[in-house]
Amino acid sequence: MEQAKKISHCAVTIFLLGCLLAGCNKFNPTETVAHEFTTSAAFDNYWHAGKAELNSYNLTQSRYGEARAGKAVLIFVTEDVSKKKQVKADGLSYRHKINVMKVNFTKNFITGIYPYSMMLSVFTPVNRRTNPATLKATMSSQEWCGQVYTQLNLRGNRYAIKSHSYFEQEADQQYSVKEALLEDEVWNLIRLDHENLPVGKLNVLPGLFFTRLHHKDLKVKSAFAEKSVMDSSFVYRLVYADPKRELTIQYEKVFPFKILSWQETWEENSKTMKTSAVLDKTLYSDYWTKNKNEFQYLRDSLGLPSNY
Repeated sequence: MEQAKKISHCAVTIFLLGCLLAGCNKFNPTETVAHEFTTSAAFDNYWHAGKAELNSYNLTQSRYGEARAGKAVLIFVTEDVSKKKQVKADGLSYRHKINVMKVNFTKNFITGIYPYSMMLSVFTPVNRRTNPATLKATMSSQEWCGQVYTQLNLRGNRYAIKSHSYFEQEADQQYSVKEALLEDEVWNLIRLDHENLPVGKLNVLPGLFFTRLHHKDLKVKSAFAEKSVMDSSFVYRLVYADPKRELTIQYEKVFPFKILSWQETWEENSKTMKTSAVLDKTLYSDYWTKNKNEFQYLRDSLGLPSNY
C-alpha cells in the first residue's frame, strides 16, 4: 500500500512538471485576465453597469477649404470581444474573451449639396498591463461620390491593414505596419488610463479620419505628445511635423474623465485649416434597447435631429 502511494505521488508530480514544461495544452495566463486584474469600484460602477456614455458635440469640420457645421458623437462602452476574431464575443467561454473599451465616433456634416457620414470604432483592452495595445480599429466614410473603408487588426507586433476606396489610386489595399501608438486609441486611453498617456517623442499611426479624407498613406509617423493642466481639465496635445498637423483634446480632471472638446489643425494649400468640436449634451443609457419609435424623443436629449 505504501509503495502504491509513492508511485501515485510520483505520477502526480511528473504530471504537474509535464504541464509546466509543455504549457498544459498551451494555456495562456492572459486568457484569464478577468481573474487576475481588478478595476476600481468607481470604474466598475460606471463602465460595467450595462450602460454606455453617449456624448454629442457641436462640430465645425473643415472640408474643401471651408468650415462646415455638423454634429459629432462619441459613444463609449465596455464589452467582451473574441481575442481571435476581434469582434463582439457571442457564446464563447471566458478563455477566449477579452474586455475592451470601445469608442464609436461619428461625424455628420454637409458639403454644399451633399452630406458626409463618417464613423470610427476602436477596441482597446481594459487591462492594459497584460494587453497594452489596441486590438482593432475600423473607419468608414460615405458621401454622394462614394465610400471608403479601412480596418486595422493587431497581429503579433504588427497591425494588419485592409483598405478599400472608390478612388483608383487607393482602391483595394492590404499590408501591415509595425505596432505603434494609434492616434485613434487616444480617445479610449483618456477614459481608461489618462495618467499614463504617452508623452515625449513617439511613433504614431495617424488618425483614420484624417488620412482617408486627405488621401494620405497610412504610415507610422514621428510625433511629439504633451499633457498640460488647466483649472478644471487636462489637455493632451499631439503634434506631427510631416505633414504639419496638431490634435488637442481637452478632458475632465475627475472621473469619468469626459472629453470636453478637441481641435485639429493642419496646413492645406499654404493655409492653416481647423476642425473643432465642443461638448453639447451627454446621455448615460443602454441605448441598444431603445430602438422603438417610442424612444425617438431621446435624440432630443443629445441635441440630435429626429428625422434621420
